[in-house]
Amino acid sequence: MSARPKKSFGQHFLHERRYIERIVSAISPRPDDFLVEIGPGEGALTFPLLAAAGKLTAIELDTDLIPNLQANAEGIGELSIVHADVLKVDFTALAERQGVARLRIAGNLPYYISSPILFHCVEHAAAIGDMHFMLQKEVVDRMAAEPGSKVYGRLSVMLQLACRVEPLFNVPPGAFRPPPKVDSAVVRLIPLAPEARHDADPDRVHQIVKAAFAQRRKTLGNALRQHLDADAIRRADIDPKARAETLSPEDFVRLAKIEIAP
Repeated sequence: MSARPKKSFGQHFLHERRYIERIVSAISPRPDDFLVEIGPGEGALTFPLLAAAGKLTAIELDTDLIPNLQANAEGIGELSIVHADVLKVDFTALAERQGVARLRIAGNLPYYISSPILFHCVEHAAAIGDMHFMLQKEVVDRMAAEPGSKVYGRLSVMLQLACRVEPLFNVPPGAFRPPPKVDSAVVRLIPLAPEARHDADPDRVHQIVKAAFAQRRKTLGNALRQHLDADAIRRADIDPKARAETLSPEDFVRLAKIEIAP
């Protein structure tokens, strides 16, 4: 019997076979992978991934879904279910406990908390090999946006500083039960190699980016006045009269590394 989607959990269960197959193909699971699925729901992705890899850890908050997942996994592979809020799951510790260098993470994320989940995963990027997520198309557009785009913003900068962002394909509302009111898209995130990551203080970078985009119409000189004065911004080779949406992710790193004069 199919589960009734719960609005409080933002549940929209993927059911259309061709999109399930496309997602599994994009992930291309292998028997030696350690797969982690966020929000397995009714198992539309869970079971084909489990069949390909032989084992999978699923993170599910809704206790009503867990018995069917466990029962239906019998004979397919080794399914471990973690009953938890994904925002409280330590992916780095999970990788260490399993004795693996990198996790491969997938999921049809609840759209109402997709950004917090993305930021949480980025905090553990060193323990993650790649991520494949179903998200609201608008969010994927923001994730992959380039400087100058109307949708380029904090999410774009923070994710692109940590990962390579690859939009893969769109998924229509009718592929879900119940259909969401928006189009969806699948995206691949590949954490950058250690030598490709910036060496600025991550908290400082986040502070600068958040302040710069808090009021998009303001110039950087005004938006960052609590953090950097005009001279400090110029020392990063950036015009204080520029606006945040014109800066590259690397520009924000330079701003974060500027020493504030006493």
